[in-house]
Amino acid sequence: MLLCRVWIRMTTEHRDGPVVVTGGAGAVGSVLTRTLLSRDATVRVIDNLSSGRREHLPVQPGRLFLTVADVRDAEATAHEYDGAREVWHLAANTDIRRGTSNRRIDLELGTLATFEVLERARQADVPKFFFASSSVVYGWPKVLPTPEDYAPLEPESLYAASKLAAEGFCSAYAHLYGMRMFIFRFANIIGPGMTHGILYDFFDKLRRDPSRLEVLGDGRQSKSYLRTEDCVDGMLLAGERANEAVNVYNLGSRDHISAREIAEKVIAAHGGHARIEYTGGVRGWSGDVPVQLLAIDRIEKLGWKPRWSSAEAIDRTISEIAAARGIRP
Repeated sequence: MLLCRVWIRMTTEHRDGPVVVTGGAGAVGSVLTRTLLSRDATVRVIDNLSSGRREHLPVQPGRLFLTVADVRDAEATAHEYDGAREVWHLAANTDIRRGTSNRRIDLELGTLATFEVLERARQADVPKFFFASSSVVYGWPKVLPTPEDYAPLEPESLYAASKLAAEGFCSAYAHLYGMRMFIFRFANIIGPGMTHGILYDFFDKLRRDPSRLEVLGDGRQSKSYLRTEDCVDGMLLAGERANEAVNVYNLGSRDHISAREIAEKVIAAHGGHARIEYTGGVRGWSGDVPVQLLAIDRIEKLGWKPRWSSAEAIDRTISEIAAARGIRP
């Protein structure tokens, strides 16, 4: 396997030990990395750059180190965990629909990759481990908003199954080896640097055909959206204030927004002339969860609240994407 390691001038590690971030060049990982650097941490990023980008990371001589490698490659990444005070595991397949046709991708990039990162962290005696899970582990819940203790958990996609399996490994490593575990079940995370999801799908469709916008399903699918900045703030706060052996937190907003409403907002950003065409059905695709709204009482008790509602997060991100693409209504 080709390994490209980028050292931005080596110097003495942060006195409390470095922080390892897998997937640190991705949309959420890069925001986390920047925030950790702003708090004077030394950060070691491991990313294969399949969806992450070098340009997402700042230049921080002596404090930011990037290893371009697959997290499953023990030889390439083993020493990245030495002396680390915590590991943030964000690397994963970022496209839920992709796993429907490529049935091993979530097993490999989700469950097995998480096991390898946990094992590297255990071998290096890392005391704290943070895992980016997803709201999809709940399946299509009968309780909305859905709390962390909802049961039974019935994943409806292979991506969801891999996240739930990885959560199980995290719990086992916490109880067997004394690592303090933090598991975050994300709503739909959006923000700058994203390369997939409903907004980017809509923008790409309108770029190809400005006269029509295809919306999968019946448009009534309704979900919660959270900005990357809010997501990172919530994770960091939980890491500072939660103290159980295994800490599980939902991260989302208190409202949700439909696919139809999002489509109308994206069309408005393009001038408001495209017609919407629905493919029909209650799901957008096989394995899609049509309605998702997380209970966030547990994380709010720690002192966290999202700055933006789902609609506000969507509006903010639409404006950013439009500006980046030079689109003016």
